[in-house]
Amino acid sequence: QVQLRESGGGSVQAGGSLTLSCAASGSMNAMAWYRQSPGEQRELVATITRGGSTNYGDSVRGRFTISRDNAKNTVYLQMNSLKPEDTAVYYCNARLETIMRAYEFWGQGTQVTVSS
Repeated sequence: QVQLRESGGGSVQAGGSLTLSCAASGSMNAMAWYRQSPGEQRELVATITRGGSTNYGDSVRGRFTISRDNAKNTVYLQMNSLKPEDTAVYYCNARLETIMRAYEFWGQGTQVTVSS
């Protein structure tokens, strides 16, 4: 069973920065970060392929940067210029693609709180 272990959440003032990390227990294909605020649907924040191609949600493009270290099976999310509306639980997501099927895994979530 693949495990995703997230770290780096916390509280910060608006305009500040945080970096989230997510370590997978095995080699993954695409990895991503999602977030969810109370009463809202889970929202895509950013994705990154094993080769390093990235994609961002409109609300974070230009402020957040996703990266990964394949040797460490770890994905990072550098969050700059944080806004109160970035407050959410952030979830790590990973896909493992085999010949037979694709598997999807989720982390337990880490809270990010941005105060004004």
